[in-house]
Parts: sequence; C-alpha cells; structure tokens
Amino acid sequence: MEYRTLGSTGTLVSALCLGTMTFGEESNEKVAHEQLDIFHEHGGNFLDSANVYADGHSEEIIGRWLAARPGMRDGVVVATKARFATGDAINDIGLSRVSLTRALDASLRRLGVDVIDLYQAHAWDPVTPIEETLRFFDDAVRAGKIQYIGVSNFIGWQLQKAALLTQHLGLAPIVTLQPQYNLLQRSIEFELRDVCVNEGIGILPWSPLGGGWLTGKYQRDSTPTGATRLGDNPERGMEAYAPRNAEERTWRVIDAVRSVAEARGVSMGQVALAWLVDRPAVTSVIIGARTVDQLRDNLGAAGLHLSAAEAAQLDDVSTPIVDDYPYGPAGVDQRDRAAETEYDVVVVDRS
Repeated sequence: MEYRTLGSTGTLVSALCLGTMTFGEESNEKVAHEQLDIFHEHGGNFLDSANVYADGHSEEIIGRWLAARPGMRDGVVVATKARFATGDAINDIGLSRVSLTRALDASLRRLGVDVIDLYQAHAWDPVTPIEETLRFFDDAVRAGKIQYIGVSNFIGWQLQKAALLTQHLGLAPIVTLQPQYNLLQRSIEFELRDVCVNEGIGILPWSPLGGGWLTGKYQRDSTPTGATRLGDNPERGMEAYAPRNAEERTWRVIDAVRSVAEARGVSMGQVALAWLVDRPAVTSVIIGARTVDQLRDNLGAAGLHLSAAEAAQLDDVSTPIVDDYPYGPAGVDQRDRAAETEYDVVVVDRS
C-alpha cells in the first residue's frame, strides 16, 4: 500500500480509503469487521463514513471494531461527514452551528473516539451562511474534537468561496474535497480539480467504479440481474441505468478498460482504480465493497500504476462530451490556445 499526505497536511493516509456506506445495510457487522481487518492487513489506514450511513450504524460498527482492538485507534485515520437529516427535529439537518454541534457529538459517541481526524460537510447547505459553518469547524478544531475539515459534493464556486474565506478569516483550512469521480464521470475536471490543485486541497473520489459499471458486470441492452446492486434491487438505480446504457461513450470506456485489464492480467476494477489513483490532486480513492471478495479485488489495485500509453488510451475514450460554451469546443479551444501562446510582457511607465 502506498501513502500520501492528506491534502496539504503532514498526515499520511493510504492511497486507497475504505468507504463504509455498506456497513449495517448491505454488509452486516461480521462482514464489515472482516473487511476492516483485511483492509488493515493490506496496509490501509484510512476509513470514511457518515452520520447518515445506515442511520448511524456504520459509525457504530467502526466504533465497536476499534474498541475490540486496543491500540488500533492510533493506526487509523477516521473520517466522517454531517449535513443530511438524522432525525425529525427541524434542526437535525444542515450545516448550522446547532445542527453540527449535535451531529459531531453524536458521531464522536458512536465512533467511541475523542477526536475525529477528518470531519466533512456532506454537501452544500443553501440555508446556512458558509461563514457560520466554517467558524464552527474552526472552533471544533481548537476544542480538539476534530483534526481537519473537508467538504463533499461542492461545486466550483462553492469550494473556491469556502477556501478563500478560511484564508481571509484565519480559520482552519479545507484540506479535502470528496466528489464523484471515475472514468465515466469526469465533470470535476472542468473547475473543481483546478481549485483543488491551486488551493492544495486533496481529492477523495467516491464511486470510483461508476456504480459497478467499470468492473464489466453489466452488459449492453441487458437488464441487470443476479448479485449486483441493480440486480438485487432494480428500483435502486434503473432510472440511471437506461441513459448510461444508451450512451455510446459508456461502452467505449468499458471496452478500453477491458482491453487494458486483459493485457495486464488484472481485473477491470483494478485498472479503473489505478487510473484514478494517479490523477492530479487525488489523495486517496474511496473503495466500497459489499463483500469480502469485492474488497480483495479492489485491494489488488494497491501499488498498480498504468503506463503513459495505457493512461492516455483511457483518457481519450473517457473525455467528457460537452457541447456548450464555456466547457465545450469553444472554451476548450481558447484554453488550449492560451496555454500554447507565449506572451511578451510590456511594462508601461505611468508615472
């Protein structure tokens, strides 16, 4: 397992992070604890959860795993999130000081820890001023309840505004962004990735396998069946299956991943993870598995790096299809021309 700094901090985390959204729902506690053991045995030290995963049971499962293994707490970096509704009270949702105070104390209790290493806003809150949220995070850092702050599912202007406010107000900085990012979903490259590069924010991609599509488990024009998320519960995502199935780009990407995987003698999922691990600003890729076998396959990507030719092949077939300015052809052309043009600097004396 390789390790990287958590954004611009000095804390080291494994290049693969174990996501725990399945814990308490698709993976019972016994399977979840087995996954945690295997992940740790492979050198993984980074865990990600959220207060709404399985109504808090995901955090509880992690907490009981830590409690049963004295000394383990010092060897792992624990991340969780807050933002979405956890109860019926009107303030059990959002990023207000009242909501976050309750959410943070509850997560600390469920995890059985004194401090959360990375505490993240699960999504933007259009009601609460972002200054209120950031000041709460800073207060929690100063109180020793959290080490670092991060955000998830922000768009470009939201992340840039939040990052600049922490600098302007002298608050604890945002060190990570957790967005959806994979070979089928590369929209963060339009703006978010550049913000992260410029501000020293580490990217923690979720859904790195595109909901299982990049493992090759789905077939063109064939309704998913069997032991897949869509096969087990078609209502969960069939509204998204049809348009992705109908998009020719989807199958070009899957075919290219399969080609690289067969040439390498590895699984398609491992190729998709290896591509993502080496993208700019990526700190750690969040893997989530329902079964131990799925986890073992994902861990096969540890230390796997694609050649420049392989990465370029996948880059080419997965290029996002965007027709409109400023992200479409006109915007791209202007950006490329600007990058390729050398400018002479003329200093004008205006005294």
